Amino acid sequence: MQARLRSLLILVVFVALGHRFLLAQPAIQPAVDITKVPVAAQPSDHFDADAATEAYMVMIPPAANARSDAYFEGGYWLILWDFLYASAICVLLLNSRWSAAMRDRAARITRFRWLQDAFYWGQYLVLTYVLGYPLEFYESYLREHKYGLATQSFWPWMGDEGKALAINLVLGAFATIVLLAIVRKNKRTWWIWGSLGALVMMVLAIAIGPVFLQPIFNKVTRLNDPKITAPILRMAHANGIPTNDVYEIDASRQTTRMSANVSGFGNTMRITLNDNLLRRGSPEEIQAVMGHEMGHYVMNHIPKALIFFTIVIVGSFAYLRWGVAWALARWGERWQIRDVGDSAVLPLVFLLTGILFFVLTPIMNTQTRTQEKEADMFGLNAARQPDGFAQAAIHLAEYRKMRPGPIEEWIFFDHPSGYNRIHSAMVWKSENLQLFQKPPAPPAGH
Repeated sequence: MQARLRSLLILVVFVALGHRFLLAQPAIQPAVDITKVPVAAQPSDHFDADAATEAYMVMIPPAANARSDAYFEGGYWLILWDFLYASAICVLLLNSRWSAAMRDRAARITRFRWLQDAFYWGQYLVLTYVLGYPLEFYESYLREHKYGLATQSFWPWMGDEGKALAINLVLGAFATIVLLAIVRKNKRTWWIWGSLGALVMMVLAIAIGPVFLQPIFNKVTRLNDPKITAPILRMAHANGIPTNDVYEIDASRQTTRMSANVSGFGNTMRITLNDNLLRRGSPEEIQAVMGHEMGHYVMNHIPKALIFFTIVIVGSFAYLRWGVAWALARWGERWQIRDVGDSAVLPLVFLLTGILFFVLTPIMNTQTRTQEKEADMFGLNAARQPDGFAQAAIHLAEYRKMRPGPIEEWIFFDHPSGYNRIHSAMVWKSENLQLFQKPPAPPAGH
C-alpha cells in the first residue's frame, strides 16, 4: 500500500508541474452592455413578457452561449464520473482489505477506541484524497481555468485544498467518533439515534460556517460604502431581517463567479456579497440579488430545508441499516470487517450512501430549485428590480445553461434555468408597469 501511495504522490507532483500546458483561454464575456434595458423590455402600453425575455436572451453572444452550455452539460457527466470514481475507490479499499489494515494500524497506535476511530479517519481521508486527486484536479482546477471561471494559480489552489483537508480531518474525526459510538451503544436502534446525531452536527456546521469556517478561505470585511449598503439594509429592515451590517468576501482570489448570501443562525446571521458582484454588478443587479438572498431568510428556507433533510437523513440511515447488514452478511468475512460498529466499515457506508444520493439527484435538485424559485419571487417583490434580476441571470449564463429542456432542468438544475428566471422577472414587470412609467407631465400653466 505504501508503494502505491508513493506512486500516486508522484502523479500529484507530475500534474502540478504540467498543469500550465493544459489551460485554455478565458471565458467569452457578453459583448454588449447588459445594464442597458433593451427596447422590448422597456415599459410601454404594449409590453410583452415573452418578447422582453427574448430581448435579454439575445444579449448573450452565441459563442458565450455555446461555451456555457458545454460547461454545464459537461457537469452532467461529472455527476456520473464522480459517482463511479468514488464507488471504485470504496470497492478497492474493501476488496484489498486496506480498510481493515488501517483499522489494525490505528489499534496498534492506541488502546482507546475513540482515538482508534480518529486515527482510522485520518488514514482514510488522506488515502481517498490521494486516490481521488486526478479527478479533483481536473474538475476543480483544470476545468475551471479552461472555462475562465478560476483565478487561482496552482499552489494557492493547493493551499485551499490543504485547508479543506484539515477541516475535514477535524470535523470528520469528530463525526466518526460520535456516530461509531452511537452504533456500538445501540446495536438495534443505531440508525435512529445516528440520524439524530447527524442532524445535530449538520445544524452546528450551518451555524458556525459563516463565522468560523468561511474566513479560513477568504477575507471577510464589513462593507462601508453607503451607496451599496443603504438600499440593502433598508430592504433588510423592511422585511424583518435583524442586521445592521453588510459584509464583503474576497471571492475574486479564487473565482470570477458572482454570488451573495444571507447565512447562519441567530447571532451568526450575516449578509455577505462577494467582491465580483460588487465590481461587476450594477446597483440594480446587486439589489435584485440581495432581495433573492433575503428571501431565503424571510421564508425560513434553512429551517424548511432542515425538515426536508431530516426526512432524507432518517431514510438514509434506515437504508444503511439494511444495506450494511446485507453486505456484511455476504462479504464481511472477505473484507475482514467484524460488525457494523467496526471503523473499517466506513468505505461500505460511503459506497451505499453514494449510490443512494446518486439516485436521489433529481429529488434533491428539485427541493433546492423550488426554494430558489420562491426566493426569486420574494426578491422581485422586495427589490422591485426586474431588469437587475435579468442582468444577474445573464451573468450566471457564464457557467449555467440558459435554455434546458424540461426533463433536463428537472434532473440536473438546482436553480431555475436562466431563461425561466428572466421570464419570471419580465412577467412580474408586466404586472407592475406603473412602477416604471414616468408620471404624466402637469397641464400647462400649473
